[in-house]
Amino acid sequence: MSVRVFDSVEALSEAAAALILDRLTHSTGRFHLALSGGSTPKKLFAILASPVFAESVPWPRIHFWWGDERFVPPTDPDSNEKMARETMLDQMPIPAEHIHPMYRPGTAEGAARAYESELRDFMPNGEFDLVLLGLGPDAHTASLFPGDPSINEREHWVLASTGAAGVKQRLTLTPVILNKAKEVIFLAAGPDKTVPLTHVMNEPYNPDKYPAQIVARNAGNVLWMVDTAAASCL
Repeated sequence: MSVRVFDSVEALSEAAAALILDRLTHSTGRFHLALSGGSTPKKLFAILASPVFAESVPWPRIHFWWGDERFVPPTDPDSNEKMARETMLDQMPIPAEHIHPMYRPGTAEGAARAYESELRDFMPNGEFDLVLLGLGPDAHTASLFPGDPSINEREHWVLASTGAAGVKQRLTLTPVILNKAKEVIFLAAGPDKTVPLTHVMNEPYNPDKYPAQIVARNAGNVLWMVDTAAASCL
């Protein structure tokens, strides 16, 4: 793991946008990017869609996926897809078939099976070019919550999971596919991330208690981009 600390969320988000553009510039062909939800990624998406970046990003080459989603339709205010579409995706020249929403009508279990099937069709080796992840106050990442069986999954790439608050029914990528990514970037900002970040970094390995450890300590190339508030106890 490596860690970069920034003075503000704005500086963090601008640096993350520049990093994503760099990775795109130095790649060819399809680029598979897994998005996360939350306020920090929202700032990042808005920056990528701004005139400073938008004209340089090779949008038609990117396939957009999600690391997790609340099991609600994309019209719901709690939808990660809705946020990403409104902030970035629907404003850019992206082929509709390159946007891969997690939500499907029916059951969460059925949606998980369908998403895994789609992932395997587009990405047989299960290797994302880049995965963006956040960190919850309970040290969860994606929708891998403390004590959830999805943390210890060894076969499936996508599962239905249960959130600790808000929309309880969730969909999440599992460590099986997250840990195969070429690069994982954790984005963490704000004083409410200080304690979970300290736990993930410094406590003995216990992903059932600190789920983000299952990726942070096992994926091959992990970068933490955090602000000074989150990093104050490191």
